[in-house]
Amino acid sequence: MLYITLAICFFASILLTPLVKKLAFKIGATDKPNQRKVHSRIMPRLGGLAIFLSFLIGILIINPSHELLGEYHLSIVIAGFIIILTGMLDDVKEISPKVKLAGQIAAAAVVVIYGGLKVEFINLPFGGIIDFGYLSIPLTMIWIIGITNAINLIDGLDGLAGGVSSIALVAIAGMSFITGTPYVAIMALIVAASTTGFLIYNFHPAKIFMGDTGALFLGYIISVLSLLGYKNITFVSLIIPIIILGVPISDTFFAIIRRLVNKQPLSAPDKSHLHHCLLKSGFTHRQTVLLIYFMAALFGLAAFIFSQATVWGSIIVIIALLITIELVVESIGLIREDYKPLLKFLKGFKPVNVKNR
Repeated sequence: MLYITLAICFFASILLTPLVKKLAFKIGATDKPNQRKVHSRIMPRLGGLAIFLSFLIGILIINPSHELLGEYHLSIVIAGFIIILTGMLDDVKEISPKVKLAGQIAAAAVVVIYGGLKVEFINLPFGGIIDFGYLSIPLTMIWIIGITNAINLIDGLDGLAGGVSSIALVAIAGMSFITGTPYVAIMALIVAASTTGFLIYNFHPAKIFMGDTGALFLGYIISVLSLLGYKNITFVSLIIPIIILGVPISDTFFAIIRRLVNKQPLSAPDKSHLHHCLLKSGFTHRQTVLLIYFMAALFGLAAFIFSQATVWGSIIVIIALLITIELVVESIGLIREDYKPLLKFLKGFKPVNVKNR
């Protein structure tokens, strides 16, 4: 039944996207080119509505709420409607950042306060426990809002956010099957199938953008599902969703660092995100998107290796990931062109020539 449902979601997205495209033009949900954007013509957005409608079809068919963790299902769906409405308003009216944030807070509040989803404590790897107490609600909401915006920030090239989200969702589904949380796996696969169908129209050259309707929904659902499978467990296991979402989290983190270094407001838009830097490095539009897909897949693989390793093995994986991320950041100038401390350090080690006597 799951495979049939996934196929229905995939084809429903394919059929619904052209209809949503017509609706976008009719209601004025279009994206005009400017100096920060890579497209050169007016494009319809709102494509995320097709993803969401396909997702609704999927959960109506298979009804995953009877599975483990299904008690959160109603709040997740209600919050999904809130986030979709927020995204649609922004795609049509371009609402202010404060109003957009208010919609995200409302959606997170439904899941955390009404639904009861929150990280209350974590077990430390070498013994002991951290009990978040009253901080469990704000910390969980910060995670949901943070990941929601991280996906939104990488939505800068045709097919980028949709592809990276699909890879993350498949990774979450795989890990959830391993950890015995079928509800998370089913929900993740339904969203992934719906998003993949939309990508047929969204991959370069795109015929429609997902807009904030899609980016906010994907960020929201990924943040919630990644949290569902790993709440109230060990510190090491809590790192898994962070690794899976390594691409959007890293891009967001270094965007914050870049703006602090350049003394710019944190909300100031720029053209120095990961995809922008790769384009400047000489990669084509498609090559850049595929390269970031590859990075996202590597993070997913690293998360699997991390989950199966010992504590010390997990630490080694984390160190290797951090070094790799830093090398990529310095190589493409993600923070600043002259920021290359590790590369300069490595260049300092020159081979010693030993002359034969």
